[in-house]
Amino acid sequence: MNPLTTVKWPLIIGFVLAVAIAALVGGGLTFNAATLASLTRWLHIVFGVFWIGLLYYFNAVQTPAMAIAAADKGGPGGAGINKYVAPRALLWFRWSALATWLAGAYLLSQTHGRFINTFTFGLLEQPVSHSNIIMGFGAWFGTIMLFNVWGLIWPNQKKILGLVPATDEQKAAARKVALYASRINFLLSIPMLMCMVGPSHGLPF
Repeated sequence: MNPLTTVKWPLIIGFVLAVAIAALVGGGLTFNAATLASLTRWLHIVFGVFWIGLLYYFNAVQTPAMAIAAADKGGPGGAGINKYVAPRALLWFRWSALATWLAGAYLLSQTHGRFINTFTFGLLEQPVSHSNIIMGFGAWFGTIMLFNVWGLIWPNQKKILGLVPATDEQKAAARKVALYASRINFLLSIPMLMCMVGPSHGLPF
């Protein structure tokens, strides 16, 4: 069987290759707190790429394409996307969002007081940490985005896709809520990513 014909095997092989490189460069693998933190940070990034990549796909590709398909009276329409593509994309989208947030929260919790200090922008400590201010914005943006995914986008997408019963009026309202929540996440993702990398790599200004 060719492993490249599936999604599962490239993911498995990719993770195995990454671990093998880490073991080779590091002279072996030892499981301790530092290793767990490094593993969690790596998974936080991988999950985040899945989440934000799909967010950009929805906003920059699928939603505009669906609008064009709906306006094309002689075309095939968007039924195939709604039936086959959107449910699978939303599955990866919502769970990668949750995994990204949980991995990030775990990383913050491993340093004493960092979780609280981040979400309070470092205002409870003296002197106030510039890093915690930046990370605080990123953490809150990510939390708002997670809420939008699970509290607004997914419940309304279930109505749009026919996964739960809804009238035409309810579907129309659901489209608007899901669209606006997704657009807000699209907007917030840009400063959120800057805030996430800023403390360790320097701000881009």
